[in-house]
Amino acid sequence: MSQAMQTVMIFVRRCGLLSTVLMLAACASDKGPAGPAAQSVGAHYKVGQPYQINGTWYYPKEDYAYDETGIASWYGDDFHGKYTANGEIYNMHELTAAHPTLPLPSLARVTNLENGRSIVVRVNDRGPFSNKRLIDVTQRVAQLLGFEKQGTAKVRVQVLADESKAIADAMRRYGSTSVAMASEPADTPVAETSPLLPGNRSVQVAELDPIPTTKAETRNVIRTIKPVAEVRQLPLEGSTQIFVQAGAFTQAANAERLKTKLSAIGATSISEFVKDGATFYRVRLGPVANVGQADQLLQRVLKSGTNNAKIIVD
Repeated sequence: MSQAMQTVMIFVRRCGLLSTVLMLAACASDKGPAGPAAQSVGAHYKVGQPYQINGTWYYPKEDYAYDETGIASWYGDDFHGKYTANGEIYNMHELTAAHPTLPLPSLARVTNLENGRSIVVRVNDRGPFSNKRLIDVTQRVAQLLGFEKQGTAKVRVQVLADESKAIADAMRRYGSTSVAMASEPADTPVAETSPLLPGNRSVQVAELDPIPTTKAETRNVIRTIKPVAEVRQLPLEGSTQIFVQAGAFTQAANAERLKTKLSAIGATSISEFVKDGATFYRVRLGPVANVGQADQLLQRVLKSGTNNAKIIVD
């Protein structure tokens, strides 16, 4: 076992995420593409290059400080047994999730801000491809977090930095195939800058410095990094509200122009926040009463030409 693999094992044990011991590569009792034996076939570590879907650009990256709020949804039968974006087999009964930009796989804590329930998931798929939703979780995760019947919930998503870094180190090389990641200017974070167009930033694809890992070790990492169904009850920190965030700018004048443009759609405000020592000016509409109203408001903002508006919770 390599040093990288040992590091992963230490982290998952420390955080109570190891639900099974390393399985044998062949499991005679498992049949069909959705069985555990097939679950790791072709699975690999993936960051990925920038991509565009429905007019929106997404910039995958290793963001170990990721901590965002928004609306979660869940997906089930229609995708059960199909391949995920990093080559695993999707299982709606496991604790996994889809995210448009986080590394695959990585570990994240998802907290339902409406009831305080919190659980760790393995992010192994891409999606949801909608400004309306922050993350898609499996049906099982939705059950444990208490929003299966409701369909959506206000959530907070936090990457588990140490554990996810260890996974990346252990899986950075699959056989002889190296992994690429998108690097971006530090002063224009994707999550906070709008409008987001390909010509507005310099995006480069750079080779990571890989740590050699055998295919067997890669399969073992996938099989081992399985969060257990341990729901934490976290305290609710007051009530939360839903907004449509149209953009965030380092120049107040740009925020003011967007506010003026959107004021005909609804109540629009500008708020300041500091990130990495820089002051940003957020343009928001709302608050709104529920997810349905937020979806409708977001649609109107998008139609105005503000392509990277999104729903946030604060």
